[in-house]
Amino acid sequence: MLKGKNIILGICGSIACYKSAILTRLLIKAGANVKVVMTKDATHFIGPLTLSTLSKNPVYTEYFNSTTGEWNNHVDLALWANYIVIAPASANTMAKFANGLCDNILTAVYLSAKCPIFLAPAMDLDMWKHPSTQANIQKLLSYGNSIIQPGHGELASGLVGEGRMAEPEEIFHFLQSQTESGLPLKGKKALVTAGPTYEAIDPVRFIGNHSSGKMGFAIAEELQRQGAEVHLVTGPTSLKVSNKWINRRDVVSAQEMLSEVERIFPECDITVMSAAVADYKPKQVAENKIKKDEQEFNIELVKTTDILSSLGRTKKEGQVLVGFALETNNERENALKKLEKKNLDFIVLNSLNDKGAGFQSDTNKITIIDKYQTEETFDLKSKEEVAKDICSKILAFIK
Repeated sequence: MLKGKNIILGICGSIACYKSAILTRLLIKAGANVKVVMTKDATHFIGPLTLSTLSKNPVYTEYFNSTTGEWNNHVDLALWANYIVIAPASANTMAKFANGLCDNILTAVYLSAKCPIFLAPAMDLDMWKHPSTQANIQKLLSYGNSIIQPGHGELASGLVGEGRMAEPEEIFHFLQSQTESGLPLKGKKALVTAGPTYEAIDPVRFIGNHSSGKMGFAIAEELQRQGAEVHLVTGPTSLKVSNKWINRRDVVSAQEMLSEVERIFPECDITVMSAAVADYKPKQVAENKIKKDEQEFNIELVKTTDILSSLGRTKKEGQVLVGFALETNNERENALKKLEKKNLDFIVLNSLNDKGAGFQSDTNKITIIDKYQTEETFDLKSKEEVAKDICSKILAFIK
């Protein structure tokens, strides 16, 4: 959910600053872009060099660098951010935030921000419980900020009680859950198939096709970015899933893909069948490698189970089922037949006659035709952009 998001991590003076390094690392591993803004007191607890190294960005501690003459524009920083996380948030800085005081770059960034702000307080238990602190927290909440509640435990003073900053993992998951809550596919379960299938002839050879799986992988990534719980069933491919939240299952044959899909499909709200499943397989698979003794050699083939048709027959109301049609002739006519015959909500048509479309390439050119005969043709785009177009159409069918 945080991949590609711009996050400002504000750090105030507190022994809990050491946890900020761990939080920075978690955000970077999740694919976020992180810039750190520190108060001067925070630099006494942890060095800017550590956080600059972890975030791969300069650390901001003042408006103006007298050595270089560089001015750090707090307005640009605030507008850059998708989210601002203050961890640790000291009682002093929260009081400034609550009352509009602005005497350092962090408070200036806060007052310039237009994005969601999350504060993770850290202080001794008596400071946390003091009526002025609690009043400031109520003010901050009334301004639309979110408070990540401190934990109960041993504090720097030696006392035990509430006021300990939440652990980096807790802050990370809180931020993730908050960002997920507004996503259009939050709470939906999606199934995507991708890649080819390989149908064995003997222990060495197989019948397959040139599908790379790139389109299916791009769709899985985009569905997950929009909040869905995604299950990706893929045939043999060298591609890797960059998003660890996608549940990947690897299969080889059409029968293996059928088994996985039938297991997952009944619980899915969205199913996108972009895999290039083999239509035929050898009737008999040789136990040993076939020798090239004959000038001619025949293989008897039998049909594989049509997975998409099988799903179309069992589809329940409310489930969205999407198919693909890669054609070389009579493209629209063939796609319409497949759309109706297989009980699809819409079909994604592409043609090998279009330059830059089809297998292996990083681009695709598609036409989407839905069950209401609405048709939309898109320009040649990257497969990541095509995935966005397909997911936009899915959203129109989600109830």
